[in-house]
Amino acid sequence: MRPHILLLTTGGTIASLPTAEGLAPGLDGEALAGLLPQGIMDCYDITIRDILHLDSSNIQPEEWQTIARAVMENLDAYDGIVITHGTDTMAYTASVLSYMLQNLTKPVVLTGSQMPIDNLLTDARNNLYTAFSAVDCRIPGVSIAFDHKLIRGCRAVKVRTMGFEAFESVNAPYLGEVFANGIHRNESAIRPGDPSRPTRLLDRLCPDVFLLKLIPGTNPAVFSMLMDMHYRGIVLETFGAGGMHFLRRNLLDRLGELTAHGVSVVACSQCLYESSDLSIYEVGQRLLECGVIPGRDMTTEAAVTKLMWALGQTEDPAQVRDIFDSNLAGEVTL
Repeated sequence: MRPHILLLTTGGTIASLPTAEGLAPGLDGEALAGLLPQGIMDCYDITIRDILHLDSSNIQPEEWQTIARAVMENLDAYDGIVITHGTDTMAYTASVLSYMLQNLTKPVVLTGSQMPIDNLLTDARNNLYTAFSAVDCRIPGVSIAFDHKLIRGCRAVKVRTMGFEAFESVNAPYLGEVFANGIHRNESAIRPGDPSRPTRLLDRLCPDVFLLKLIPGTNPAVFSMLMDMHYRGIVLETFGAGGMHFLRRNLLDRLGELTAHGVSVVACSQCLYESSDLSIYEVGQRLLECGVIPGRDMTTEAAVTKLMWALGQTEDPAQVRDIFDSNLAGEVTL
């Protein structure tokens, strides 16, 4: 029996056509499918629905909710869902869907391409084949299919602007890879959902989250500005294992003011690989004393969207901390 797959399209490079202003989404789902070999379409029972028609730079929290609701509304009727999406913010969307769709027991696979599907050299077809195969292999949860690899959604980072190896799995193994003899599941990396419990949609988000990458000489007044702008959460990309300066320009004092006013602050590392550890150095321990939440080995995309999601569930900073002390979807090593 052919796998029954829902293909949700949202735009992106994969569906783009040349315009006088540059590439822009111009193909709907039926047009995308029409550019795939008939043999592939014969292998799967595919239903196509267009839900957005956007460059992924324009996909924001409201669109994440639209996508999550479309998945939830259709999940029971299909073996899995494939979502075409622009690559620039795909890792953010994949991360937030991992939190919004709780206890997924079916595959929800995002994919796209670095070149439009109608280009002779496109990577779109292979990426779609990988996504369909992930559904066929029943790899549950939210993932990204790209360059013959399957990456957990909340561990994916876009690392190349042009190369076909656009995404990497950071601090976590691949869920699967495509070889000459088919797709290989990495059983030790797969998190099966609990079939005895229903999948739940928790789609409330708080967009009032700011990402700040520190540089030597950052003015502490930036924290007062963010508080005046009523941000409820801040993700800091700190130096190394969790450092920031507190001599001459004392960032720690202003951070303490933020957390005292109920702003949730998460400290991640500017390093792409390995974990931040606020217990190692004096500055890190002082961050902990200020009430900063450790981001550990989370990607920036996973931390930002987790904070938006957490603040959508609660206004209590202690409960936000508890959420960050939990591994919800494989996004963090505890």
